[in-house]
Amino acid sequence: MISILTYLAAFLLYILIGWFFWRNTWSQTASGTNDHVLVQATWGHYAMIVPLLLHTLILYQSIFVGSGLSFGLSNAISSIVWLTAFIYWFSGFFERLQGLQTLIAPIAGAAAIAVLLPLFFPSLRPLENTELPAFKAHLLVAMMAYSLLTIAALHALFMTVVERQLHHPASRSVFPNLPPLLAMEKLLFHIIWVGFILLTLTLVSGIVFSQEVFGQSLTFSHKTLFGFISWGVFAALLIGRQFYGWRGRIAIRWTLIGFIILLLAYIGSKFVLEIILNRY
Repeated sequence: MISILTYLAAFLLYILIGWFFWRNTWSQTASGTNDHVLVQATWGHYAMIVPLLLHTLILYQSIFVGSGLSFGLSNAISSIVWLTAFIYWFSGFFERLQGLQTLIAPIAGAAAIAVLLPLFFPSLRPLENTELPAFKAHLLVAMMAYSLLTIAALHALFMTVVERQLHHPASRSVFPNLPPLLAMEKLLFHIIWVGFILLTLTLVSGIVFSQEVFGQSLTFSHKTLFGFISWGVFAALLIGRQFYGWRGRIAIRWTLIGFIILLLAYIGSKFVLEIILNRY
């Protein structure tokens, strides 16, 4: 079992690194980019691997219980936030994405909270049928889809910050040094495309898993319904982008709507079942 010190170490390191990136961001704004600031940012970037590894250990011990998988609400949220933080951290190794490191600070803060969830809200019962390859594939692809579309939603929110800066140049931004709006918009649709493909694979693998376990391709549930609605929203957004040139506020609005519906599909369903109805 993991010591409570591991949870506290991961929590404190996330907070410390998030604060460091936040301070470093404002240092660049106040004094301009210099070699000292860049060296600090590089060290902070590499230091992020420590809480990520601790978080990985915590998730491994929390999820893999005996021969089954314990994947309740707390583990699900913690996994999605961990993968989101990892993807953002990894993006820092690519020069054209380094402007997004401004966002490490709020993501590290979210990860600090998420890493403690399995400690305070442990999953009480392992999932059934987790030994089946179809389930494992479904779970892996689903977590990747959720994480990428979470990043897309965050990206859309930060695009509103950049847009506000363009319309109110005199106001001081909470997140300075963000990339140009057009660059962020282009990257947003790259993320949505990959997330949409993974979401499609999630739904397809869910159908295969349902057929393998229950003998029918689809079992009606709120999770299934909201999952397909979210898929339809993102499909409509990508079609609108391709054929009608949707961008700006329209793209942001559809991205956030699709993400909220996707959030209701899985996290919302788990919250109702586990917290409100006390069913696992």
